[in-house]
Amino acid sequence: MGTWVLLLPLLFAAEAQAQAQVCSVDKTSLTVKENTNPGEPLLDIYVPQGQQVTLGPSSTLFAFRIQGNQLFLNVTPDYEANTMLLAHLECRSGDSVVTQLRVFVSVLDVNDNPPRFPYETKLWEVPEDTRVNTTVISETELEAQDQDKDDVLFYTLQEVTLGASSFFSLVGANRPALRLDQSLDLERWPNMTFRLLARDTQEETTEPSHTATATLVLEVQPVDLRPPWFLPCSYSDGFVCIHAEYHGAVPTGHRLPDPLILHPGPVYAMDGDQGINQPIKYSIISGNEDSTFSISVDSGNLTMTKSIPNAKTFLLVVKGEQADNARYSVTQVTVEARNASGSMPHFTQSLYRGTVGLGSGAGVVVKDAADPSQPLRIRAQDPEFPDLNSAITYRITNNSDFRMDGEAVLTATSLEHAGVFYAEVEANNTVTSGTATTVVEIQIQPSPTGTTLRPPASSTPAPAGPPSVGTSPSPTTASPSGASAQTSTPTSPASSRNTWTPGTPETDGTEGRPVGGQAGDRRFSEAEMAVLGGVLGALLLLALIALAVLVYKNYGHRLTCGSGRALEPQPQGFDNQAFLNDSDDANWAPAPSPSPSHALPAPREPEPPEPAPPSPETPRRLPEAPAKAADGGSPAAVRSILTKERRPEGGYKAVWFGEDIGAEADVVVLNTPASEAGGAGDSGSEGSGDEAADAQDAPGTYSIHF
Repeated sequence: MGTWVLLLPLLFAAEAQAQAQVCSVDKTSLTVKENTNPGEPLLDIYVPQGQQVTLGPSSTLFAFRIQGNQLFLNVTPDYEANTMLLAHLECRSGDSVVTQLRVFVSVLDVNDNPPRFPYETKLWEVPEDTRVNTTVISETELEAQDQDKDDVLFYTLQEVTLGASSFFSLVGANRPALRLDQSLDLERWPNMTFRLLARDTQEETTEPSHTATATLVLEVQPVDLRPPWFLPCSYSDGFVCIHAEYHGAVPTGHRLPDPLILHPGPVYAMDGDQGINQPIKYSIISGNEDSTFSISVDSGNLTMTKSIPNAKTFLLVVKGEQADNARYSVTQVTVEARNASGSMPHFTQSLYRGTVGLGSGAGVVVKDAADPSQPLRIRAQDPEFPDLNSAITYRITNNSDFRMDGEAVLTATSLEHAGVFYAEVEANNTVTSGTATTVVEIQIQPSPTGTTLRPPASSTPAPAGPPSVGTSPSPTTASPSGASAQTSTPTSPASSRNTWTPGTPETDGTEGRPVGGQAGDRRFSEAEMAVLGGVLGALLLLALIALAVLVYKNYGHRLTCGSGRALEPQPQGFDNQAFLNDSDDANWAPAPSPSPSHALPAPREPEPPEPAPPSPETPRRLPEAPAKAADGGSPAAVRSILTKERRPEGGYKAVWFGEDIGAEADVVVLNTPASEAGGAGDSGSEGSGDEAADAQDAPGTYSIHF
């Protein structure tokens, strides 16, 4: 026992001496982050004196180097390339290996790689009838790749086409599968574009953070969903259409050779799926039992196969079917057969205006005054039977200087005089025999170039003969009664069948213009009539002023004296109650105007010193306003102020008219004071003509002559 105690120190000393003869390191396991700078030493190596340390063959190739007695990284560590590095250390003494050490270096991952999509743009076709909530593109086809194996990617769908985000969305933030959220609409949204973004951090503010983007284009593929639509739709939201129903009218007893004109338009249908756009075939499936009508299979034009003898309404059911027979729809066409005897054409304007150059030869087209670059077109329409518009012919009835060529106005002779000419154009419906007329105002003005205008070489007079439907006659001469109305100033339209006289005014029915048949008839313009009205109004005002001055001079003192009296008349008073009480409701009621045969003669100047201008108004009969009776039943209490016999009675004011109203009217106002009407006023005797003359000179007696 004592011997072993003595040997222990010797054993520890031998072990320490043995350890001092081998290589050693502090750590055999290390960790480094990828992208670490290789210039820093990893660890120190203890090498005994007389030995050397080298990298053994099992070391990670090119990963390490030994410099002095320190171990260094020889390359920048990359987690994606190697997650673990091995350094094999050998200590040699001469050629023999004394000691071997293994040092393990773990590489830690760092977010140093952005995500990448395997595509830049992905084009995807989506059928229009795809159901909502269907996954259109799977996750594996859209996801991005990240070399940082531990990274989790977050996806965002950004719209490029405005409003497209309402149709598609991603299944989840980490699942980029594309899902349909709303029914597709090929007509409104034929294609939609999105930007798909991938980020390797959940928050944008996290550092480091990397993103990647790709473009998604979705094209909506048409599917046969809708039947044909008869246009125009009365309502449509892009998915459904309320079909149009067509209406038309045809004359009885006539077979129209051209397709019918219908409202709101011709029979026309189109495939409701515009992306497919199948051709449409038309047919009549009911309402045409007697085969009166036929329809074009390709165009849908409806025509008559025979005339209709009596008034009748046809309800035709028309079918529009796709050429592939996949879908069809129907609509109704209402055709009314009406009696055409009362149908008249109608001009859209009552007055047309055109211009033509001075010196123009025969056959020159009259230009539209509103647009001189375009020819003047005279067009009438039959509002009841629009199909007959092509059967309307035109001719000029009262001017041989111009003629009609269809709807165009041409010169018939060489125009040698400048001025304004009027011509009447007659439209004749050759089917219904209805006619209408309008007026053309043609201004002949000097040509800007000063040269004589000639008709085109191809312009030749149309041959004589009955016009066919849809054409217009081109007469070479006009009616002999319609000589050209040449004047230096514009005049009103003229007609060879209407002659205007002052006693029988006649207008053209539209603008209030008098219509005359003679070339020299003078008409007043609206400006002239306005001036005339102003002058007459001024004269009327002067006449009223003069009349007021005359009444004031003759009756002023009596009005002043009477203003202080009581409104109730005295028994022996001489003023009529109607003149005193202005507050009463008695008014001047207008009397019927006299007939033209009893018109009064022109007024003459009055005899008093200050003349009153004649009033243009027709004299009116004064109303018989009874005075209030002071004594209840006295004959003098109620008297008429109008009389045909002159009665200068006391206390009485009267207006006397002559017996013969056709002669000059002598109106005398008798206003004799009560004090001077002693006996004559009470006697009630009727005055003679001489007495009337005396009454004019008597005090208080006044006369007014008309």
